[in-house]
Amino acid sequence: MLDLDALDFSKGGGLVTVVAQDATTGTVLMVAHADREALERTIATGEMHYRSRTRGLWHKGATSGNVQRVVSLTADCDGDAILARVAPAGPACHTGATSCFGDIARAADALGALDQTIARRASADSDSGKGYTQKLLADRNLRLKKLGEEATELAVACADGDVARATAEAADVVYHSLVALRALGLSLDAVRAELAARARGSDR
Repeated sequence: MLDLDALDFSKGGGLVTVVAQDATTGTVLMVAHADREALERTIATGEMHYRSRTRGLWHKGATSGNVQRVVSLTADCDGDAILARVAPAGPACHTGATSCFGDIARAADALGALDQTIARRASADSDSGKGYTQKLLADRNLRLKKLGEEATELAVACADGDVARATAEAADVVYHSLVALRALGLSLDAVRAELAARARGSDR
C-alpha cells in the first residue's frame, strides 16, 4: 500500500496531484489533489477521497453514487504525484462524461474499452439476446473459424498493399482474438502482461 510518509506534500502546499485512471480500460478519468487526510480516508475506506480547494475534504461519488473503488495507489519518482487506478461506479466528470478529458481519453485505450464490452457480453444473461459476440462465445468452432478467416483476410490485404482494407482486417483480427481469449477466461490484461514481460526481457 502507499507509504504516506514517503510523499512530498510540501511542494504543493500540503497537496499532491492525483491522476485517476480506470484500472480496466486505462482511460484517464480525472486529475485532482489530495492531502494526507484525504489519502488516509482513501486507504481506510477503499474509495477515493480528494482535497478540493473550494469544497475541502471530498469523497468522490458520496452524493452522485459515482464512487471510485481503489485498485492501486502508486507514487511517482518525486513523491509529489500519485497514480490512482480505480474501478469507477459511474462517470468521473461533473458533466456526466466518463472522463474529464472527453473523447481523446476514451480513444487512448480503445482496446481496453473493447475488451470491457466483450466481458459484459460474456457475462450477460443468455436470454437477453444473442448478439454476434455471444454467438461466438457460445460456439467454439465458429469463433475459431472466424479467427482463422480474419487472419487470412489480413494477410491477403497486406500482400495486396491495400492499406484501408489491411487496417479494417487488423481490427477484425484483434476483436476475434479478444473474444477467443475471453472464452478461455483471459482478458486483454493477460496480453499486456505478456508484452510487458517481453519488453523487460528485450532490455536485458
